Amino acid sequence: MLRLEARPQPSALWSYGSPILALLLTVVIGVVMFVALGKDPLRGLEMFFWLPISSGYQVGELLVKATPLLIIALGLAICFRSNVWNIGAEGQYVIGAIFAGGVALMADKTTGAWILVPIVLAGVLGGMVWAAITALLRDRFNANEILVSLMLVYVAVQLLSYLVGGPWKDPQGFNFPQTKTFEAITRIPRLFDGSRVSIGVLFAVVGVLAMWVFLFRTRAGFAQQVGGLAPAAARYAGYSSRQALWTALLISGGAAGLAGALEVAGPIGQLTTYLPAGYGFAAIIVAYVGRLHPVGMVFSAILMSMFYIGGEMAQSRLGLTKSLTGVFQGLLLFCLLACDTLVNYRLRIGRAGRA
Repeated sequence: MLRLEARPQPSALWSYGSPILALLLTVVIGVVMFVALGKDPLRGLEMFFWLPISSGYQVGELLVKATPLLIIALGLAICFRSNVWNIGAEGQYVIGAIFAGGVALMADKTTGAWILVPIVLAGVLGGMVWAAITALLRDRFNANEILVSLMLVYVAVQLLSYLVGGPWKDPQGFNFPQTKTFEAITRIPRLFDGSRVSIGVLFAVVGVLAMWVFLFRTRAGFAQQVGGLAPAAARYAGYSSRQALWTALLISGGAAGLAGALEVAGPIGQLTTYLPAGYGFAAIIVAYVGRLHPVGMVFSAILMSMFYIGGEMAQSRLGLTKSLTGVFQGLLLFCLLACDTLVNYRLRIGRAGRA
């Protein structure tokens, strides 16, 4: 009989090498999958791992995808390190986009560039408000934050559908469920001409630095981590579990809302039912592949955005379904979970001995 036995001392090397091994296993399984589908595996891997970085324009598109993933993952990492399980970042992302889009719709031809600040702040506020619902229900009624945050995703998506199909619908949009295109002055500035990369990349870089300082150089960040690793020790030290809960969820929700604001006022330029792209769920994988560390999540966000772009290319050039993106994301997550399990446990054959 196969059984798992806890290792006396998990390998420090493999604790960091586990994501690399998980990626290699994902590639191997991907090759088998392409062969089973009757496609050239080398051509398929080229779509996912080479073409997204094959030109300056493609690298720009890679950054466009990686920016919201990284910003959301940074907030989620603080939650997960605090033992708060926010699974509803996708809903907070959508609500942040709605708040930011509502401000952007108020602009007209005479509006100045100052409107960008309220747009960004509205997005952050929207994400925090939506996360605060989860925090309130967990704090006052001990509701499970996993279920509450997840169910609120669908409420947010339905609210978006109502707005773009009703009060905010573009009267000249040929009956499509979308708002009018935002005024040019409300669009997030781009870093380079001829590229869709916006200053959102700078927000992501600042977020990486801010998270590192918060977690590893401040007492508040230390308290958040102690509460996640050892709740009893945190209570003994006088750290407030309520404060940790609210801090984690508000930071996470604000980050997701910021990503929504940067996306809707950046590459998209309007509110539409196609806004929910799964970034909030993919960011969970980004956070764990990056080991909940700000630097590690930079690389995992780039990897995950390669999967997004590779899936789109595989759809257009190989005739495969776009859901292949989700398959690769899921493979990476499951391979990582399997590798992490074997880092902490070893497989044994035979019956377990009596205590």
